[in-house]
Amino acid sequence: MDGDHKAGEHGDGRLAGRLRELTGGRFPVAAALVGPDGTTTASVGAGLGADYEIGSVSKGVTGLLYADALARGEVTARTALGELLPLADAPAGGVTLGALATHRSGLPRVPASARPWRRTYALWRHGTNPYGESVAELLDQARAVRPGPPRPRYSNLGFELLGHALAAAAGRPYERLVADRVSTPLGLERFYLPTGPAGLLPGALAGTTRRGRPREPWTGEALGPAGGIRADIAGMARLTAALLDGTAPGIAALDPVLPFTAGTRIGAAWITLSVRNLTLTLHNGGTGGFRSWLGLDRASGTGVVVLAATTADVDRHGFALLTAPAPRA
Repeated sequence: MDGDHKAGEHGDGRLAGRLRELTGGRFPVAAALVGPDGTTTASVGAGLGADYEIGSVSKGVTGLLYADALARGEVTARTALGELLPLADAPAGGVTLGALATHRSGLPRVPASARPWRRTYALWRHGTNPYGESVAELLDQARAVRPGPPRPRYSNLGFELLGHALAAAAGRPYERLVADRVSTPLGLERFYLPTGPAGLLPGALAGTTRRGRPREPWTGEALGPAGGIRADIAGMARLTAALLDGTAPGIAALDPVLPFTAGTRIGAAWITLSVRNLTLTLHNGGTGGFRSWLGLDRASGTGVVVLAATTADVDRHGFALLTAPAPRA
């Protein structure tokens, strides 16, 4: 029970203690362990209902929606962006959805017209949100981009376009597509895409750097498919359970189809690698003030999620919890 825990700890006491050991209690952090025996959640520094930016774990959700759209027959891997978005007369219009889903589109991480160096400086100096475009503004940026060779190249721009193309194929905005096919069917109550600061729900945490400097929330209509989802630990635990038991939409997204970086393979956004003789499937995320990690050991039916309101790395904590989970109370 919460009353038995130290101040600032919520949920399972042993997992909360493990989180405090791993992070030193320096920032709000929540985690979930999901396995054949059930789910354990804990939080340190914030309540269990607080929501976090999950960053690029949003790409994993877009990967699920892509695989689901394939299964529904709404798109194919060879469907071009120009068939779904008003990009037919632009070089990027010929990029296929399959190339986007596996980071082989040749598109840059962000378009040069977005002035990434200026935005990065503003983020570093003032903590401002470097995103925030509308879909119309995103398409204007995409029209000025000329794709490079189709080699592995991580692209936020590519996943923004992929998500909005899938939404167009389904005849609804991306945030509605997420609600209709992911959050509502799986019962994810706090799993949402704010298009601006006014869209944050009560209990939404503010992000900080590892030194505690505040950061603006990363919100924006265009950003959604690549990094705009916010969620609480309960919702992320339910998503993880659905990924493990196969009830999540587009579960084929987890299956690796191509080599990616050294020692890894990629499905639709999801990365597979080997650690300590285990085969793990995962995605991590980072925004101006948050870090996230979701990892699965599909063979054992075990998964871990870590969410943190800081830019301090949590990947190693996720790996540690998944490969050597804390004992259950």
